[in-house]
Amino acid sequence: MSCGKPHETDCREVLAEVYLYLDLECAEERRSLIRYHLDECGPCLREYGIEQEVRALVARCCGNETAPDELRKRLRVRLTELVVFEASESRELAE
Repeated sequence: MSCGKPHETDCREVLAEVYLYLDLECAEERRSLIRYHLDECGPCLREYGIEQEVRALVARCCGNETAPDELRKRLRVRLTELVVFEASESRELAE
C-alpha cells in the first residue's frame, strides 16, 4: 500500500513494521520515523488504526497473554509478505 506521495519513510516500510512499533520492539529513532510518517500519511494512519483495534481485540480475548516467540516471528514474516504482495499488486493495477 502506498498513498502515492513521497515520504521520508516509505509506506510499505511503515506498514511492515507497524507491529514492532505497536509492541515497542523497535529502536526509538525508528519509532520516531514511523510516528512522523503516520502523522502525515492518511492511508497509513487508517491502516494503523485498524491494526491497533485488532490488537486491542486480541488482547481482550486472550486475557493479555503473549504469543510464543516462534508464532510471533511467523506472523511478522507473513504480514511482511502480504504488505509486499499488496504493494506490487497495486502497482500493477496502476500501470
